[in-house]
Amino acid sequence: MSTSNSVPNPAVDARVAAELREKRKRKIASSLAKRHRTEKIFRVSGFSAVVTGLFFVILLFGSILIKGLPAFWQTSMTVPIYFDPTIIHVGAKPVQKEGESPALFQQRYIAWQTEMGTVDWDALIINGLIGKDPSVAAQWDELSSLYTSSETYRLRDLVLADPALIGQKKQLNILADANVDVWLAGNIDRSLPDDQQQLSPEVRQLADRLKAQGVLENTFNTNIFTNPDSRSSPATSGLAGAIVGSLFMMCIVIFISIPVGVASAIYLEEFAPKNFLTDVVEVNINNLAAVPSIVFGLLGAAIFIGWMHLPISAPLVGGLVLSLMTLPTVIITTRASLKAVPPSIRQAALGLGASRVQTIFHHVLPLAIPGILTGAIIGVAQALGETAPLLLIGMSAFVASVPATPLDQSTALPVQIFLWQGNELRNFFEGRTAAAIIVLLALMVGLNSLAIWLRKKFEVRW
Repeated sequence: MSTSNSVPNPAVDARVAAELREKRKRKIASSLAKRHRTEKIFRVSGFSAVVTGLFFVILLFGSILIKGLPAFWQTSMTVPIYFDPTIIHVGAKPVQKEGESPALFQQRYIAWQTEMGTVDWDALIINGLIGKDPSVAAQWDELSSLYTSSETYRLRDLVLADPALIGQKKQLNILADANVDVWLAGNIDRSLPDDQQQLSPEVRQLADRLKAQGVLENTFNTNIFTNPDSRSSPATSGLAGAIVGSLFMMCIVIFISIPVGVASAIYLEEFAPKNFLTDVVEVNINNLAAVPSIVFGLLGAAIFIGWMHLPISAPLVGGLVLSLMTLPTVIITTRASLKAVPPSIRQAALGLGASRVQTIFHHVLPLAIPGILTGAIIGVAQALGETAPLLLIGMSAFVASVPATPLDQSTALPVQIFLWQGNELRNFFEGRTAAAIIVLLALMVGLNSLAIWLRKKFEVRW
């Protein structure tokens, strides 16, 4: 039986090898082109996503600024007010006589205040307007509709504080009525019929004429920062009460959530034994960070108001509720900052004879401060913008005063925005709402900028 051996053919082998190389080249080229195409698509998609996000952010901020910035200016008029003694005929301010009992003096003083309240303060303002333009003397009723009603109380309070004003003339800035401001600002359709207008045709014509003469003018609205909310005089409503209430709450959040959160994170990360109990605690902290904020409002209403009987609608309760909501964020960010410190720092400190506590507080914690500060400030900024938990503890109630202590009734900036948005005088308060949003965003941007600055300042590279 014989076998035949195949004889190698160098030409055939070379051709096959060349075909294999060419096939591999085509495959590699195709794969490379596919990868380049995929990378290009990913880059274009990422860039498009960034541009789209920036577009909507700019659109949001632009719409808020367009609506809100005009609300920082309000129609007013500078009027020479003569405190006419023939109108303010109330006598001198009572002074306690020798031997007079405090009760009798208080009775005389209250009677003097009551008499001061019966003065025709409108006449002082209208006489001042007539002095600027005598041609409007016959339009007494129309003139009384130009300014907001609270200005008469302001004149009364000025005289109560300083009776020496009687008989003197003083230039005062008088705020226009909210409806007059809406009309002159163009926030209402002038073509609407008279029965759909808030002002009579005579008042509208008078307002237009005084505006053309420069008697009515736009001035910077400081009342939005210095006055609390008002229902009787919408033109004077402001954010002072909401700003102070938010300030009290943020102070409580800072002094409760940050120390407790940082201490808890240090213990869990550096000292707590790794067992089932700590695992349960860690899982629940992570879960609490994802719990809707309204749940914390329900918890606060049940515990702080229902069980502990703390005052409703008080910044103290709001601060405690927001502290509970901020705690998980502070704990998680602090633990992440501690984990970011290289283990070699701990090992070196322990190797040189430092105790565990000295290692943590003298070496690890200073290096983790940038991340801790960033997380804490972001948590506080998040608490500043929360609305839902505050609504459930009664901070949506109308409060017409600035709180003096955290136990006084108050509201907060996001809640004030919510209340103004639903106000029936929509044409006026729509701009005020956008202005309040600008104030809130400015505070939040400021807090986040502070977080970035502190992170850069204390950042340590190793």
